[in-house]
Amino acid sequence: MIRIGTSGFSYDDWIGPVYPKALPKSELLGYYAREFSTVEINTTFYRIPDWRTVEGWVRKTPSGFLFSIKAYRGLTHERENPDYVLFTTSLRPLAESGKLGCVLAQFPYSFHASTPNRHVLEGLRNGLNGLPVVVEFRNAGWVTQTTLDLLRQLDFGFCCVDEPRLPGLMPPSAVATGPVAYVRFHGRNSAKWYNHKEAWERYDYTYSGEELREWIPNLRQLDGSAAMTLVYFNNHFVGQAVRGARTWGSYSWKSISGGGVAYGDVVYHRTAAIAAGTL
Repeated sequence: MIRIGTSGFSYDDWIGPVYPKALPKSELLGYYAREFSTVEINTTFYRIPDWRTVEGWVRKTPSGFLFSIKAYRGLTHERENPDYVLFTTSLRPLAESGKLGCVLAQFPYSFHASTPNRHVLEGLRNGLNGLPVVVEFRNAGWVTQTTLDLLRQLDFGFCCVDEPRLPGLMPPSAVATGPVAYVRFHGRNSAKWYNHKEAWERYDYTYSGEELREWIPNLRQLDGSAAMTLVYFNNHFVGQAVRGARTWGSYSWKSISGGGVAYGDVVYHRTAAIAAGTL
């Protein structure tokens, strides 16, 4: 099963390009969920959400909708006395409703492949015991068989990425090491990756159809290697992530699966929503 969505759903610059201008902010997630069946939540990196917020996510989305939750930075970046209990407790409404796809543990570029940092991954497994976890490395030094073996041992998924082909960054790859395969499309804006004034400039990129088609063999491989494959577009500026996801929905599924994929088995639901008159 392949599910596709975007990294985040609530951006001011999506009003107009994605959402109707008159749509209340409280209704953004419900509107988003009429078209896609999964979303990656990044705000949890900056603060652990309260139960009221998480219960709202559950209430505003239909049965079968899945959330991927980025791990709080205290677990992946600061790493001093990480409060796993508080973080995992906050996700309980998602887990109990069957709407938790996985936790995305994104580590910084400064997190190098070393023995102490491998121990950090082991501690993360213990702290997030029982939860599906995918690890995103930013440093290409982790791209080794030793790393993949460790992830399999810990039952962690490996986050595949599409990003600028710059020295030291992660290369494009299609590897599944756990029950959840995962892909993030960050965009290929090499000029602004390091040289930018605002964070959004890094993700100001529109994928061409040809660039997306490069990934069809990779997604086919992931789909055959894991029970579920989650794909998110992170090039979010002015809704470019939504355009990328819609492009996939328009042509790629038969190419990936060999044909006969039902919308119930695929993340992208726009065509079905249009047919039903809900979009």
